[in-house]
Amino acid sequence: MERIVIKVGSNVLTTDKGKLNITRLSALVDQIAWLKEHRYEVILVSSGAVACGRSELRVEYALDSVEQRQLYSSIGQVKLINHYYDLFREYGIHIGQVLTMKENFESGEQYDNQRQCMEVMLDNGVIPIVNENDTVSITELMFTDNDELSGLIARMMKDRTLVLLSNIDGIYTGDPKNPESRIIPVVEEDTDLSQYIQAEKSSAGRGGMESKYHTAREAAKAGIRVIIANGNRANILPDVLTRPEETVHTEFIPSSQPQ
Repeated sequence: MERIVIKVGSNVLTTDKGKLNITRLSALVDQIAWLKEHRYEVILVSSGAVACGRSELRVEYALDSVEQRQLYSSIGQVKLINHYYDLFREYGIHIGQVLTMKENFESGEQYDNQRQCMEVMLDNGVIPIVNENDTVSITELMFTDNDELSGLIARMMKDRTLVLLSNIDGIYTGDPKNPESRIIPVVEEDTDLSQYIQAEKSSAGRGGMESKYHTAREAAKAGIRVIIANGNRANILPDVLTRPEETVHTEFIPSSQPQ
């Protein structure tokens, strides 16, 4: 068995109008089911709860940013996990929800309990679906985004591979919309790509390529192979894992001396 963490962002799971993209979600589940059949142990870090909640409820008075995250995530997480449950059940695959906070990654009892929980889930064929607990994680208690969370999960669970699914193919030498820009397929250890990283946040979530780049570098230093790929491409997960030379993406080579 090869254990991997897959992080899927809000821009992959939502439509242009900010609603949950059921077709995309179903395709993601199909691909993860294929991975399970081919002896991969999968941990899924999934964004999309806030977007799900926002599409469910119309609030009649102004909410500040914290109130919005708390309200919409509490509603949306239920909707999101129910969709995952129904889709994975078609394959006879069990899932479990793991809501976590940044403080749970400090060494100690909470860290050990969290790791043990996911170990027993994986040992019994259950896919952990992980997200930040937005109902209680606010301001300085929050992860930067789910990119950071997925990197911490990969290190905690000693995974060999972390896949960050975005709405673009990887890291480019310039603006991806510029036809002269080229994808950077491989990032060797200690290579600095900061000159190519744009600081814009994603439209539906808190992250962006700057966050993915930081997460990928830190995970690679820990000995984890990191793949940044386009979650909107058909069959991207089987392709990038089994036919990487034929699939457009950016891959960070893990450190030969993990920190």
